[in-house]
Amino acid sequence: MTKDALLQRLSDIEWDDFEVKNASRELPKNIWETVSAFSNTAGGWIVLGVSQKGKNFEITGVKDPEQLEQNFTTVLRNRNKFNVLITPKCRQYEIDGFKTLAFYIPASEHKPVYYNSLSNTFIRTASGDQRASESEINAMLRDQLFGAMSARPVERTTLNDLNRTTLYRYRDYMSRFNPGLPYNALPDSEFLEKMQITDNDHLTYGGLLFMGNNLAINKSFPDFRVDLLEVPGKSYAEAATRYTFRLEEQENLWEYYFAIIERLKRQVDMPFKMNDLGIAIEDSPQFDAIREALVNMLMHTDYFSVMKPRVRVFSNRIEFENPGAFPRPIKELLKKDVSIPRNPVLAKLFRCAKLAENAGYGFDKMLKWEKSTNTKVIFENSVDISSVTFLFDTNTVENTGEKVTENTTGTVTDDIVERGTEKVTERVTENEIKDTEKDTEKDTEKDTEKLTLAQEVLLKEISKDKFITIPELSEKANINIRNTKNNIARLKAKGLLERIGSDKGGYWKAIIKQ
Repeated sequence: MTKDALLQRLSDIEWDDFEVKNASRELPKNIWETVSAFSNTAGGWIVLGVSQKGKNFEITGVKDPEQLEQNFTTVLRNRNKFNVLITPKCRQYEIDGFKTLAFYIPASEHKPVYYNSLSNTFIRTASGDQRASESEINAMLRDQLFGAMSARPVERTTLNDLNRTTLYRYRDYMSRFNPGLPYNALPDSEFLEKMQITDNDHLTYGGLLFMGNNLAINKSFPDFRVDLLEVPGKSYAEAATRYTFRLEEQENLWEYYFAIIERLKRQVDMPFKMNDLGIAIEDSPQFDAIREALVNMLMHTDYFSVMKPRVRVFSNRIEFENPGAFPRPIKELLKKDVSIPRNPVLAKLFRCAKLAENAGYGFDKMLKWEKSTNTKVIFENSVDISSVTFLFDTNTVENTGEKVTENTTGTVTDDIVERGTEKVTERVTENEIKDTEKDTEKDTEKDTEKLTLAQEVLLKEISKDKFITIPELSEKANINIRNTKNNIARLKAKGLLERIGSDKGGYWKAIIKQ
């Protein structure tokens, strides 16, 4: 029978993952590997009395199900075989006259789970059991301190290891964006203690990472960094150079946050709206999504891992990857407001500054990217690494028939057009926005007069310099090139902008309506 047919016969169970084993009178020797693998990942079912050949399953049955069940559960409920107590759920079925057994092995809260020795630690990968690597075992061992380490004091630190500039910047930011918080009125010494940045004149691990001096941080976290690369292609192999930008080292996590977010905001639509005071504020679900992903990564990274948290901006996606697994399966985190931060002190500091959700992992906010861009957000989780990937709409990249270097938003830069071995620097001109212009005509039919703040800035800069290039306009307006071209197309559709002369030798003409 097929997998679907088998699961239909076992219809009273929700089968996220399962492993079948052909057992007649004895427990299979490799059953303990599967028990370890399910315990160390997201749990799963072991079905005895079923054999698998390719994609087909055959019911073979077991001869003495009661004895097999007793033998199996006896081993799991004592410490002679496994290092932790395992309590399975048991089911017995009769299919076509054959008796089968099913055991649910839950994910353990105490990992790694192994039998006989630590080297017999297994994990579940691609519906199979695999021996865990040393780094994966070490990650599981560190996870036993999940939620505890960030509040512990670093004994060799003092208040002199605090970066005072960061402290002042953080307090100023918090007072502006969360003015009602009682912590704002506290003097520095009491503020540091209440926020768990310090403990008895020592910095906590969380406080050290968040606002310590880089030299002090590196004594406890060698090679401390958050790596950001901007790669001009869909992969390293496709890129003409390995990267066009790499973020330089920052003092601490608070400084890393601002340095990274400044780069990332160039990759997304950044429209503006007016608040109650008449001040223009950023209003972008795309920006909210990647900001949530960045803060999520910084809060939940395993900073004791040899791996480093990293952000990769390719032409078709943004990847956030951090050492340390999510504490629950992703399906569960998407359904519930599960809030189990790896580093509670870091989580508190970001949340008090209104930069993270108060409950859960902010998946709902990250998923707004899908609605805003008509693309996908991909969440992945393994034993020692978790990642979030935001896909770009690559249809916005024009195909001109020439090889064009792309920037990290998947749009054309200023840019270098390659013809054979000759490289010629050119301006991005009329031809590059014709397709965008057609797409936006319908959007502007009902909104011919109202200008966004970005469009006002573009017209202002064009009025100053009619020969200005699109990359220069993008920089002036602080929006990416794709959005610059979109806004130029809308301005032309509104009759507020023209291109005079040829593509290369022409110029822009801003039209003032009476």
